Amino acid sequence: MQARLAAFAAARDWGPFHTPKNLASALSVEAAELVEIFQWLTPEQSARVMDDPDSAHRVRDEVADVLAYLLQLCEVLGIDALAALDAKIDRNESRFPAPGRDSVDRDPGRHSSES
Repeated sequence: MQARLAAFAAARDWGPFHTPKNLASALSVEAAELVEIFQWLTPEQSARVMDDPDSAHRVRDEVADVLAYLLQLCEVLGIDALAALDAKIDRNESRFPAPGRDSVDRDPGRHSSES
């Protein structure tokens, strides 16, 4: 998919515009557009958003936009997205062990995947 996205951008001479800053900004905008779909829904309504064909189409399109910009950002920066995700999960497994496991670096006050 990264190669296909790179070829798509190259065919349109978009390379000069696909800087890390611009791609990160575009990613943020697309993520906000995804959030907008759910903004005023109740938790129950949000769980059923894919039941409505129009809403489902919008969600799929925004998810695709977010993923496309993320993959393009990874391409420009030379990041293997799946390897980065794998490493992050490894760190989170250490930071947030499953119940019944001990960890020296566990901080019960943090529930974010930030690190």
